[in-house]
Amino acid sequence: MRKSLIVAGFATVALVAGCSGGNDMAGMQHNSTAASTPASGGQAADHNDHDVQFAQEMIAHHQQALDMAKMVPGKSTNPKVTDLAKRIEGAQDPEIKTMTAWLSKWGASPTASSMPGMDHGSMGSGNGMMTAEEMAKLGQATGAEFDKMWTEMMIKHHEGAIAMAKTHIEKGSNADSKKLAQEIITAQQAEITEMQGLLKQG
Repeated sequence: MRKSLIVAGFATVALVAGCSGGNDMAGMQHNSTAASTPASGGQAADHNDHDVQFAQEMIAHHQQALDMAKMVPGKSTNPKVTDLAKRIEGAQDPEIKTMTAWLSKWGASPTASSMPGMDHGSMGSGNGMMTAEEMAKLGQATGAEFDKMWTEMMIKHHEGAIAMAKTHIEKGSNADSKKLAQEIITAQQAEITEMQGLLKQG
């Protein structure tokens, strides 16, 4: 009888140990799987809010430059101003199309809107955009007066675009968007130098 009880006791211990071991293995397998699975929240997005804001506001900025460039043929008497206006239009119109395509891909509107947490002081009122009154005054000018006014305004406009682009390079995350920002800086700085030369020529 005693021998039977001892055997039964060993069997019970073995059974408990077996169950405990199975649970340990299951736990180890679960932990191993969890450790090998990367957290999806750690994956970087291909753009951030500043990429969206930059594209939206630069589209509006470029559009005003195109409006100014289109005034030149009927008002300017300086072939160099006319040539520069054509080049500005030829460069910025495709850039508008590129940025519009990005916004469509990102599911964003091509029109700028308020975004929480964004520093709107970096882009907006201080970006070199002309007021409606300034645009109206430019539209009334002709000849040498127009050329001087247009060149001075476009220098201011370009300086605003460069400031926007520099801010975007610091705060944006999309590689293509930041590359375009650098191209804008390079091209428009060269055009500012050209326009400053035109003003010196009178």
